[in-house]
Order: sequence, then structure tokens, then C-alpha cells
Amino acid sequence: MHGLPKTLVLTAFALSACGRMDHLGKPPSFTPNEDAPEQVAMLWPGLPLHTQPQRNVDRSSLWSGGQHSLLGDQRAIKKGDILTVVIELDEKAEISNNTRRSRSGSETLEVPSLFGLPQRVQKNLPQGASLDEAVSIEADSSSSGRGSVRRNEKLTLRVAATVLDVLPNGVLSISGSQELRVNFELRELLVTGYVRPQDISRQNEITYDKIASARVSYGGRGQITDVQQPRYGQQVLDSLLPF
Repeated sequence: MHGLPKTLVLTAFALSACGRMDHLGKPPSFTPNEDAPEQVAMLWPGLPLHTQPQRNVDRSSLWSGGQHSLLGDQRAIKKGDILTVVIELDEKAEISNNTRRSRSGSETLEVPSLFGLPQRVQKNLPQGASLDEAVSIEADSSSSGRGSVRRNEKLTLRVAATVLDVLPNGVLSISGSQELRVNFELRELLVTGYVRPQDISRQNEITYDKIASARVSYGGRGQITDVQQPRYGQQVLDSLLPF
């Protein structure tokens, strides 16, 4: 039993170091595309693995209503289709709060005479003690607080997303990922959410403000990110120490 805590500590240390060991002395590895949600959606049984040319159909015809025709609708409409998500975020917010509170109270209880009992008790009290002011309580408290928040965010990104599923009401569930590695730092962009087909533009694009339950993550991993983050032990102590 004595070796169990040591084993747990070593296991926790090994798991916490796995993320950093991936790019120890080399650039961080890309996330594999095999069996990714986007690939599964593209290869689902309802979508053929290879497109078969249609016979007796002129794809260059202006009057053809197919999706591959010149005037056909190029927007994503089914599982496995791809569309472009445009993220143009430029927001500013400023909040300022100021509060102040004060309270004071005083309570005094005197027992100069009560059926002669105080006079009998005072004989047995130490010198200088008296029941003339039996209880005296004073309280004074004050508090003040001031807080302010100032935020300025600006982000401009474009990422291709894949339709993972078509809900019964026609809403499309989309997901997109993008990874860019520069030297020893890997930047990754993740986008998920739900969109209506009618909100997709003729250019097969949709803006982030029309994505329901939008989840946008823009971050990275690598040597620079590791240096900027506190050590795992320090993070654990910060969460456990009460002061």
C-alpha cells in the first residue's frame, strides 16, 4: 500500500507530460484526419465514394437544374457537403460598477436593581465590577467595492466546414477544423454549430452570427505556448490552496 501513492504520482506526472513530449525537440504533430467527424460524414453510406458521370446530361447547359450546372445551386445541402465559415469578430464592451455600504449599531443593558438581587450579587463580585452596565455591545462595519471590465476583441478568419448531419427540421450540423504550423508553433481553429440552409449565401458562405450554438476555438500548442503556461504543479497548488 505504501507504493500506491508513489505509483499514482508517477502516473499523473506521465500523463501531464504527454502533451509536452509530443513536441520535445520537434514541431508539434498535426491532428490525424483519419476517422475524423468530417471524414466520416463525407464517407457515410448515403454518399457514393466516387462520383459517377450522368449519362445524356449536358453539365454545361444553362438550363440544367443540377448542382454541377452553371446556374445550379452550389450551396451545401446534404451530409458531407462543404461550406465556408466567415468569422469577422470586432466587439467592444466596457462595464464599471461602484458599491459602498456602511452600518453601525449599539446595544446597552443595565441591571441597577431587580428585587434586590443585584445588590446581593455585587457583594461577591471582584472589586470594581458592577451590574449597573451588565451588557454593552457596539458594532461598526463598512465595505466598499469597485470593479471595471474593458474588453476589445477583433478576429478575422475563414475556415471550411463539413456538414456532419441534417436534422429532421432541415437544419445542418457543421464542424470545421484548420491547423497551421509555423516553425515550432501549431495554430488550430475549430468551429462547430447549426445553420439553416437558407442562411447560406450563393457563394456557399455563412457568417458566424448566423450559426446557432456556435463554438469557435482559436489557440495553439507548441514551445512558445508551453513557456507561457504555468507548470502543472503550480496550477494544482493554485486550485488547492485556500489563500
